[in-house]
Amino acid sequence: MKQSEHSLIRTLIGLRGNARACVYTEPMWGLSISLCLPYASVYMLALGIKDANIGLLTTVGMLSQVCFGLLGGVITDKLGRRKTTAIFDFLAWCVPCIIWMFAQNFWFFLGAQLVNGMWKVTQNSWDCLLVEDVEKEQITKVYSLVIIASHLSALFAPIASLLVARYSLVPAVRILYLNAFIVMTAKIIILYAVSHETETGVVRMRETKGKSIPSLMVGYGGVVRIILQSKGSIFSLVIAALVGAVGMVNTTFWQVLANKKLLVPDAILPFFPMFRSIIAMFFLFTVIPRVTATSRLQKPLLLGFVSYLVGQGILTLIPAPEHALTASGYAFLAISLIFDGFGAGILAMLAESLVALYVDKNERARVMAVQHTIIMLATAPFGWISGLLSSVSRSLPFMLTATLLVLGIVTTLRFYPSRKNLH
Repeated sequence: MKQSEHSLIRTLIGLRGNARACVYTEPMWGLSISLCLPYASVYMLALGIKDANIGLLTTVGMLSQVCFGLLGGVITDKLGRRKTTAIFDFLAWCVPCIIWMFAQNFWFFLGAQLVNGMWKVTQNSWDCLLVEDVEKEQITKVYSLVIIASHLSALFAPIASLLVARYSLVPAVRILYLNAFIVMTAKIIILYAVSHETETGVVRMRETKGKSIPSLMVGYGGVVRIILQSKGSIFSLVIAALVGAVGMVNTTFWQVLANKKLLVPDAILPFFPMFRSIIAMFFLFTVIPRVTATSRLQKPLLLGFVSYLVGQGILTLIPAPEHALTASGYAFLAISLIFDGFGAGILAMLAESLVALYVDKNERARVMAVQHTIIMLATAPFGWISGLLSSVSRSLPFMLTATLLVLGIVTTLRFYPSRKNLH
């Protein structure tokens, strides 16, 4: 095994402080929310929610994220990275889990989506907690570890499958949301206990003490100017928006296509995200460190977009079976997930890394809040659009993602910033 292949393992072992606390507790996400995700959309369908309304709920959730994303920077500076993460993780995840568990109709899901939008506050504070005490050249590796940790949920997919097989879809998903509430609460407590406020966080808390949130919001004009003056930041925002839109459509409608068009049984639905996650982890430990071991990330980006595009293309071309998906159909589904796993793995890591890399350290919280807000505004319409498309044909949302991935390829070829234009 070459040196680049060992680098992530060395980074994992060598983590200290907040980076270690954040990365080491992240697998608990896999034991909580991630167990519910493979069933989230089909759970809504089972409760009578239509495809178009599922897309509408996704867009409402994104708009909620936009509102809270704008507040995320000033809240993070006022309360500190550590306290903000604890408070808003509970509000954004634990509270909606209870609502989802007892959901009966559209209005339950709408309320949960509005509250769940608070996760944009904690995304900002958690990112700051993760990287502010990390050396700049280590940021890409740290984000790779975070993505790997999130993919560890694959190992727990059989739990969800067994519950669905034993209790049927709706009762099983309610149990999964209860479990998510318990495990996420434990994760929040553990992370708060083993982390500490960052040096930058202490400075920003002192600087913002006694200032109101509206007065701090006024400073966003200067933050926008900082972003617009950096071609690297603008490019990273476009890439992150495209990757975010593709990911959102897949998260919401992949299960719908697999279950309703390809007739994949409820009980085995989690095994496909599990397979994809295992593939992504394999690539993140082997191939991806090699192809990203460069200061110029244009080729890795292109490779990710092309791989993801191939996977989405194969998915849309699998014909709908009359009664049950054939062995060849499952084979093509697996092949599409291999390409998806590599493409999604490398693009998620690069998109997060690019956004974090081109940030002034002293203004990280507010700049990243504005960046995340811009990304959410750009991606929000795609939930509603993909819902309308899915109501016409379950394959159409993935033709949309294929178009977005082609746009990503063109953007990377045409607008990747030269070294002198990164900042």
